[in-house]
Amino acid sequence: MQRTARDPRHEPDPDPPVGLPVLPELAAHLSAAADRTEAEPLGGAAPLRTAACGYWERRGLAATPDRVLAAPGAPALLLALYAAAGGAVVLPRPCSASYAPPARLLGRPVHHAPVPAESGGVPDPFALLETVRRARMDGDTPRVLVLSVADDPTGTCPAPEQLHEVCEAAADEGLWVISDETRRDLLHDPHDTVLLSPAEMLPDGVVVLTDLRATLVPAAWPAALARFPGTDRGAALRAAVLDALAASRTPLPGPLACAVTHALGESEEVRARTATVARVYGTLAAALHHIVTEAGAVCRPPHSGSHLYADFEPLRRPLGARGIVESHALERKLAPWAARGGHRFGDAPGALRVRLGAEALLGADREQRRRALAAPEPLELPHITEALTALSRALAGLTTSADG
Repeated sequence: MQRTARDPRHEPDPDPPVGLPVLPELAAHLSAAADRTEAEPLGGAAPLRTAACGYWERRGLAATPDRVLAAPGAPALLLALYAAAGGAVVLPRPCSASYAPPARLLGRPVHHAPVPAESGGVPDPFALLETVRRARMDGDTPRVLVLSVADDPTGTCPAPEQLHEVCEAAADEGLWVISDETRRDLLHDPHDTVLLSPAEMLPDGVVVLTDLRATLVPAAWPAALARFPGTDRGAALRAAVLDALAASRTPLPGPLACAVTHALGESEEVRARTATVARVYGTLAAALHHIVTEAGAVCRPPHSGSHLYADFEPLRRPLGARGIVESHALERKLAPWAARGGHRFGDAPGALRVRLGAEALLGADREQRRRALAAPEPLELPHITEALTALSRALAGLTTSADG
């Protein structure tokens, strides 16, 4: 429940994992539009926004094109949303590394409210109320709360009752809720995880944000959508966001918009790829969870996406004996497994927490990744087995006390 401190010491981000192979169908649509020289209209042309409405309607969220905006990536939309809403921003702790930087760029205060033990993505409702109260005592005016129903970094999904309590608290405090639903289609077991959108609970106060790079389009294709409430207040916010996008001059490239419009139609090939990625990520994330908890870390079981968030505080003594006393050092030791220290997600740098990613297990080259996606049992592939075995040995070497 603290206001964001000065940014931790600058250091370059680790290299991101190589993206998944591009679907030939999408590559063909991009290629077919390659000679288009004009940019997409700001916010997306009518065909793209209409396709986005179909995408949301298949997920139980009615939409009309005049309630939708598209932009080249979620950071661009977040920047415009923060600028349009005004005031301070409230985020869960931990949260996606992409949430705070746009607010800092605008000079907006950022306040973090801790998530409960059960799951990440949303703050504890009582912690949220206390965070807002303290922010106002400090002279700030919170206007925005960002939630994630399929969370990065923790890979968890909040229970519907927990989400409902947070939405009620946000409404009582007059906050806009931005619901990041980027990874909602990457549930490891859709029959075992109940995922609801805050827009179903608080339809007049929620903007739904989706970065399509997590599921529908390749990671190198920046494309994101925002869905606004069908109210006068929602229309006013959409207009202000469109003005902010115009000021920052961030249209989608024309050829990319054509390919994204096709992807939003979710052909059989696109749907099959999404289902395959969710299955493979679930298998690999479960293997990572087993290894880190066997080593003695505390970690919520992941239910969505490709990440999990491990807390090595119970192992501080043996780690400290090896000079690992903060998340920066833990990140460096576990870098081969796409580790990102908790300091990147709003946690205190001194906390021994780290996000691990299943992407790092898929393989370093395109062929290995193709095999991982095609394999009925990814854990039987030699390069994945080797990566998991190496992680287990590395953790054993780091966390075993010198006295045995």
